[in-house]
Amino acid sequence: MRRFALGMMTSAALMAGLASQVQASSKDYSKSTKTDLVTKIMGNKSYQVYSSLKLEEVTKKVKTKTKEKKKYTVKKKEWKFGKKLTASADFRYAHVQSKSYKVKGGKRYYYIYVDGRPVGYVNEKAFALSKANVVSQVSLVNNPSDSVGFNAEDAINYVTDQHGSLVDNDSVEISCKSAKLNISDTGYVSSRKAGTAVLTFKYGKAKATSKLTVRGDAKEGISSADVTPVKTDLPEIETWSASDGASLSSSSTITSGDAVSSSHKYWATNMSGNAKVADIEAIFYHPAVLSAPGSSNLEAKVSSAVQGIDFYDNDLVTSNLDLGQADNWEARGHMVYYNMRGVKKYNWQLIPSKMLSFNTWLSYIKNIKVSPYMKLGHGQSVGSTKKYVYVLANWNRSNNWSNSQELIRVKKSTMEIDKIWTFKVWNGSAKYPRIFLNADVIDDNTLLALFHNASKHCYEYWKISRNGDSFKAKEVGATGSDLIRTGSDRISNSAEVHPEVQGFVWNRAYDVYYIAFNDYLFKIGAGLDGKTDAGKLLNYYKFDTGRREFEGLSSYGPELYVNLNHPTETLKVNHITK
Repeated sequence: MRRFALGMMTSAALMAGLASQVQASSKDYSKSTKTDLVTKIMGNKSYQVYSSLKLEEVTKKVKTKTKEKKKYTVKKKEWKFGKKLTASADFRYAHVQSKSYKVKGGKRYYYIYVDGRPVGYVNEKAFALSKANVVSQVSLVNNPSDSVGFNAEDAINYVTDQHGSLVDNDSVEISCKSAKLNISDTGYVSSRKAGTAVLTFKYGKAKATSKLTVRGDAKEGISSADVTPVKTDLPEIETWSASDGASLSSSSTITSGDAVSSSHKYWATNMSGNAKVADIEAIFYHPAVLSAPGSSNLEAKVSSAVQGIDFYDNDLVTSNLDLGQADNWEARGHMVYYNMRGVKKYNWQLIPSKMLSFNTWLSYIKNIKVSPYMKLGHGQSVGSTKKYVYVLANWNRSNNWSNSQELIRVKKSTMEIDKIWTFKVWNGSAKYPRIFLNADVIDDNTLLALFHNASKHCYEYWKISRNGDSFKAKEVGATGSDLIRTGSDRISNSAEVHPEVQGFVWNRAYDVYYIAFNDYLFKIGAGLDGKTDAGKLLNYYKFDTGRREFEGLSSYGPELYVNLNHPTETLKVNHITK
């Protein structure tokens, strides 16, 4: 009897042990572990994404380990995955975020948001764990007058911690190995003398290197502004100040009432006073946001506030900076790539919501790529070619300083920076620099840039050509007018000032420039192909947009496109290209 009693006690102890394990498991892991909302960087390995992950109670039969074998039925909890949604590889170039995870079998499974939409759980091995991705080559112009230098953080695409979370650039340790160049305590490398260096970026186990070169020719970029400006017969044109513009904003959530399902137009009056001579027609409504609710960190938030756009065939790229960021020195944001082929133009705005079925939403996500958080400057000097996107990342409050100008090249295939150059353009010397806040990339080796010479009341047009890593600049036209003015300004509040250019582009088909101010569009001869007179004002158009200001221009083939914010939409210009 005693032996039997001992066996019974052993079985009871076994069942109690199992029960306590279940309770402990439930207590530790049945609920999500919450974290701060962080950006996750997807890795190269693909894992299954599940709609849910829950601890569910199951009934199982177990055997005692005593000599008298007996079976007992116990209840325990096991992890159960929900529906298989897709593979994590489908989100390789999306904006992925998370703020919670669950632990199954010692492995973390994060609940992810993709381009603003809540999706499901994925093994953290799907992320790029402890990885550093930086630009492999940086080429700087030799600039003895550059008082700032190159910010080494600009070369970072991303650095992650051991769980694949994006690390703030300021937390990355950056060192410089060079015989001639040094990095300052604030992370800047001077370009005042020639030399080479290896920059090392490190955070925890994440490590990467970049080769930096300061080119040898200190005279590179010195040119002459010797083109005689073409006079105009413009009357005095006055526009409203930027602070008086429309202030409607896009919401981070979309309801059926918010969704737009048809196009609309804004009509224009030309310089002769003729009404309805041209129009702009909405062709694309941007997503309200491409990040999860609560993304207050600028690195995590992909704003719908677009500053610049560019079309190449059916590829559309945008520069997205949070409201107010474009005016900041070292302004940063995200670039977004849209493959416009075969997708309904009105449905993109629904991407951050759950109004689209998962399969339809997924088909759209596969046609969107979001860049890492990167330097964009003013964000309106954007251009693209078949393989690359270019950004001239200048500060729009630099007051025409003699520092170098930073040109960033982004690969369309990954939307990651793959090369950075700096160049300078001086009219004879550093006393007369030309800083370009607006530029158009016309091929992989050529920029067309706009400079407002306020002291001489004219606009200058410059062609900047790259040969390898060196740049040459030539003035190719000038218009003898300030074109437009405003009665007040948000920065200077002076009696007579000139509004900022909000878009500049060259239309190759008709050899003309277009310059945007608020709701005005000026058409200027370029003279590059001999079809027009360089610098000659051909027309201007005042669009009735309700004080919605233009934010970027683009041209592809004969077509011309503009962008408006509040809310964000891209529109095609009709009737004025010829």
